[in-house]
Amino acid sequence: MLQSIATTHRLLAGLIALAGIALPAPAASPVFDVEASRQQSIYHSRGETRPEGYVIDRGLAAYVLALMPGFESAVENLGPTDRWLDIGAGRGQAMIDYHSPAVEVDETVRTPLRRKASTVAMSIEDRRTEAWYRAAATVEPARMRYVFNKPLRDFTSDELGGSFQLISDVIGGFSYTDNLTRFMEKVLELMVVNGSFYTVHQDVMSELGNNKPHYPHEPFLTQIRDAGNKDISICAWLKQISCVEVVCQSKSGWVPPIQTFRVRKVCNETAVPALERIQYISGTPPQRIFRSPAPAKTSAAP
Repeated sequence: MLQSIATTHRLLAGLIALAGIALPAPAASPVFDVEASRQQSIYHSRGETRPEGYVIDRGLAAYVLALMPGFESAVENLGPTDRWLDIGAGRGQAMIDYHSPAVEVDETVRTPLRRKASTVAMSIEDRRTEAWYRAAATVEPARMRYVFNKPLRDFTSDELGGSFQLISDVIGGFSYTDNLTRFMEKVLELMVVNGSFYTVHQDVMSELGNNKPHYPHEPFLTQIRDAGNKDISICAWLKQISCVEVVCQSKSGWVPPIQTFRVRKVCNETAVPALERIQYISGTPPQRIFRSPAPAKTSAAP
């Protein structure tokens, strides 16, 4: 029954992308092992076997439409020494769009083009097409990279070429990971001070907590509970992270409704509150429940 509920969520969802993070379980269990196997099958699906809701070709215009206002300016303001990481990039269409000329250029006019930022597209599977290779051939070597076959947390900063001014995730690892704490820790490790992380999630509790799940008699796709088992919003949890500024915004025009997030790193002493995985049901994206661990009991003074 739970699996059919999750499947209904995923097939009807219109804002889905390839996840950029894998699923080793923090605590092994037979149920999780089955769901993790099913999730891996989704990641590796090709052609007609790829689920209807598993989008791999979302372009830069779709990112601008889905993410928090300000994302477009953040991209436009990137300079040649800046770097941008896209998690869950699918075939890398957003990066193809970014590096491609916005308009046709008269070849008789030799106006030098402004050098753009270096970019890294990240995906679990190599989804590149001929379009990627054509675009990459027009860019200086190493300024348009594609990495795959490892989860975000297994990449070192050196492997990714350093730190980033901008990190984006459109229904990628943020919506798919079974370890949300470690995911956010890694994002913040890779981000420079004053850098920003833009992401989005569908059908979750709003910052005010005054909305209901989109589908009747079904839960939010991702739920977070405090140590007292009370539901809190993803936004509220993000705001518990130290050394960051968090802005959250609901967008009701989407089906299901979406919640967008911008996390700006303001100092290096970040600390992400721990969450335990309580439930994980495979899907596009999966249905997840996380909970803050109960505080450790202290011994009474003698």
